[in-house]
Amino acid sequence: MAREVCIFDENKPGRLSRITKVLKDAHINMRAINISISQGFAIIKLIVDKPDKTIDVLRKKGLTAYTRKVIAVLMDDQPGGLYKIAKAFASREINMEDAFGFVVREKKKGVMIINVEEMPEALKVISDAGFSVLNDDKLYNL
Repeated sequence: MAREVCIFDENKPGRLSRITKVLKDAHINMRAINISISQGFAIIKLIVDKPDKTIDVLRKKGLTAYTRKVIAVLMDDQPGGLYKIAKAFASREINMEDAFGFVVREKKKGVMIINVEEMPEALKVISDAGFSVLNDDKLYNL
C-alpha cells in the first residue's frame, strides 16, 4: 500500500518555499503535490520517493507532518479512466473522502491517490474491477 505525506501548516507566504527547501536539501523528490486551504491553514499532501525520511526531516524543522495509507490506483490516461474507478466504488457505496491524481505521460497512465474510510473493502473493489494498486516503490518508480 502506498503512503502520502501530509503537512499541516499556516497558509502564509514563504511556507511552501520553506518546505520544499527542506526536501531539496535532504535529496527528497516529489512525484505529486496537492494543497488544500481552509481558515488560514494548509494541508499539503505529497507523494515522495522517501516518505519516512521526509517525515523525519520535516519534524526536525518543527513542521507537523505524518504519513497516511492511501490507495494508489494505476489507470489508463484516457476519457473515462476515472469514471471506471468511481463506478466501482459507487457500486459498493464506498465514498472517496479525498483524492488527487497525476499523469505519467511517457507511460500513458494516470494515477489516482485515494483515501477512503473502508480501506480493506475499497482495495478489494479496485482489485475486482481489474485495476492495479501501487505500493510506495512502484508508485515512485513509474
